[in-house]
Amino acid sequence: MSEMKRNELMMEVLTELAPEIEAARSVSVDSLQAKPQPVHQVLSLVLADYLPLPREALFLGLAADKLPVLLNLLDPVPGPVLIAGDQGSGKTSFLQIIARGVDQIHDARDVQYGVISEHPEEWSGLGGAPNCVDVFSAAKNDAQDFLNSLANWAHSNKGDHQSVLVLIDDLAAISKMDFDARQNLRWLLLRGPARRVWPIVTLNPNKATEVHPWLDFFHTRLFGKMENSTGAELLTGSTNSQFDSLVAGSDFLMREGDDWLKFWIPAID
Repeated sequence: MSEMKRNELMMEVLTELAPEIEAARSVSVDSLQAKPQPVHQVLSLVLADYLPLPREALFLGLAADKLPVLLNLLDPVPGPVLIAGDQGSGKTSFLQIIARGVDQIHDARDVQYGVISEHPEEWSGLGGAPNCVDVFSAAKNDAQDFLNSLANWAHSNKGDHQSVLVLIDDLAAISKMDFDARQNLRWLLLRGPARRVWPIVTLNPNKATEVHPWLDFFHTRLFGKMENSTGAELLTGSTNSQFDSLVAGSDFLMREGDDWLKFWIPAID
């Protein structure tokens, strides 16, 4: 796989980490078909093995070589992140792992996040976290107000060290928002990462045609289990059947040049 591509999307872990994580990074077809690594460790135990991470590192999961998959919040090149997968593939859990990781690793002065979901009750355990701005219902005005105020903040943010994650559980939920909120979200998808605002958005491939005009905003795409070959091909540009072999709720894939990186997410504490 291209080391330059890896450098564009992910950060290297500190060189002081244990020697056993210095494995080769290549992901072969055989490894993609191998028996999935069982997920039995909770997030806090996984993170304990790799702390301290750089303050700009956003934890996403663990690759097969036991290296953490990280996003550099100071590098806008990857752009907004799309997490695609079938219902039950673990998309919401993935967002919650990201949020919990922020709570455990980052000071609220460095990283905060807000959640927009059609099912805010699924996020009841995160509402009081210091790093959490709030959990907003996609169908209510406060979600739109959040996007509007965040766009205003980002417009004037040219040097603030703080980063804000916008965790949107279901891209199709934007259809419920008014014109101004959709326009502000569009701007955040285009310019947000350069202003320290990172949209991380989920999508069921069955709804991909509904939001097709929005897909071009997402150059970084992470894929969970997808049995719908048509939706998978639309989102990935690939007819490879490997997406169907992923373990729902655990395994995800990310394209790295012409190769694929397989990684898994821990369990929520």
